[in-house]
Amino acid sequence: MMIFGFILIGLSAGLLSGLFGIGGGVLIVPALIYILGFSQKLATGTSLAILLPPVGIAAVLEYYRHGEVDFKAALTIAVMVLIGSWLGARVAVQLDEKILKTVFGIFLIVLGIYIVMDAMKK
Repeated sequence: MMIFGFILIGLSAGLLSGLFGIGGGVLIVPALIYILGFSQKLATGTSLAILLPPVGIAAVLEYYRHGEVDFKAALTIAVMVLIGSWLGARVAVQLDEKILKTVFGIFLIVLGIYIVMDAMKK
């Protein structure tokens, strides 16, 4: 049953990643926690391990084929993500699980409100 959950999460994350550029924190982490019962830290670590090898290579190639990739921006941001993710992981593993989960939930709510408000303006 667990493998079916992994398959469902993977297919959903891949589809939404290709459509919206999301996956890890927005979909995979909550799915691992609420569907498969992972802890916040285990879900975050697992999500990072999932994204490390492929990093959306198929989607990047398709966007590149259509001239929709800025490699200078991607490389610069990737280096900063490398540094930032290391720093974030160092902080996260030290935090209490409840605090980490609460902060993550607040982040998703604020992000969702911002996106909805921006969409309604246009």
